[in-house]
Amino acid sequence: MLGERESRTTRLEEAIKAYREALQENTRSRVPHDWSMTQDHLGKALLSLGERESGTARLEEAVAAYREVSKERTRARVPLEWADTQVKLGHALATLGTRETGTAHLQEAVAAFRDALQELTRERVPLKWVMTQVKLGHALAMLGSRESGAARLEEAVAAYGEALEGTTREHVPLEWAISTGHQGVALRLLADMRDDAEMAKLAVQQIDAAFTTSRDGGDAPSAAYFEEQLANARALAEMLAKR
Repeated sequence: MLGERESRTTRLEEAIKAYREALQENTRSRVPHDWSMTQDHLGKALLSLGERESGTARLEEAVAAYREVSKERTRARVPLEWADTQVKLGHALATLGTRETGTAHLQEAVAAFRDALQELTRERVPLKWVMTQVKLGHALAMLGSRESGAARLEEAVAAYGEALEGTTREHVPLEWAISTGHQGVALRLLADMRDDAEMAKLAVQQIDAAFTTSRDGGDAPSAAYFEEQLANARALAEMLAKR
C-alpha cells in the first residue's frame, strides 16, 4: 500500500520480496487457500511495479502469478473469485500487450475478460460487470487499432455500449464519461477506416461530452486524454465533411 502511494518503486520491490518469502512456507500443498491469496497479492504488486517500469519482465511475472491463482481458485469451486482473477489476469495481459507490437497478449486479455463475464453478470454483480465490459472494450480497441479489419473495433463499441447500459451520467458521471469517451474514440477509428462522416460526428459528440464531464468532475488525467482525442476526432470530421 505504501508503494501504491509513492513515486519510488522501493516499497513495491520490498512487497514482492516479502510475498515470495511467504510462498516458501505458504505452499499450495500445505495451505492452498493462503497460497492462492499470497499469489494474488504478489500478482498485484508485480503489476503495479510493471506498470511503472518500461520493460515487460514484471508484467510477465504478474501474468504467471495470476495463472497460478487460477489453479486453486477454479470456476467450479469458487466461480466469482475465479472470475475476479480472470479480470486481473486480463488487465495484466492487456498492459503487457500495449508494450509489444504483436497481438497475442491482447487476444489472451480479451479471452480472459470474456471468460470473467460468464460469471460476473449484470444481474449478479452489476458494478463489476460494468468495469469488466470497459476493460474488455479497452483491449478490443487496442487490438482493433492494430488489425486491418473493423471487427474488433465494432466489438469494442459494443462492449462500451454494454457498460453504458449499467451507468448514467447523473448517477456515476465519471464512470459514464470513461465508457462514453472511449466508445467515441473507437467510433473515430471506425469512421476513419470507413470514411464515414456521420460516424465521425457522433465520435466528436461523445468525446466532447466525456471531456466536459471528466473536466468538471475533477478527473484531470481523463480530461487531458479526451481533450487530445477530441482534437483528432474534430480534424477527421472536418476532413470527411469536405469529401
